[in-house]
Amino acid sequence: MAGFDDYMNTYLDRRMKNIVEEWNLGTMKDFGDYLVRLRSVEAEILEMGDFTHEAKEKLTNMEERLEKVREEKQ
Repeated sequence: MAGFDDYMNTYLDRRMKNIVEEWNLGTMKDFGDYLVRLRSVEAEILEMGDFTHEAKEKLTNMEERLEKVREEKQ
């Protein structure tokens, strides 16, 4: 069995880069700044939530104004 293990180890050593790319695997280098990137994404999500809330308020206001204009026009 030692011969097979040596063969597999050698094969994996030679093909590791390709295996990582083919299977879209992450490496320690990829995850080194994971927490920093995660915090950045979380902050952007919060900003998007604020924007969505503000946009909804503005749209509601515009719809109310449009309704008033339509009522005055009749």
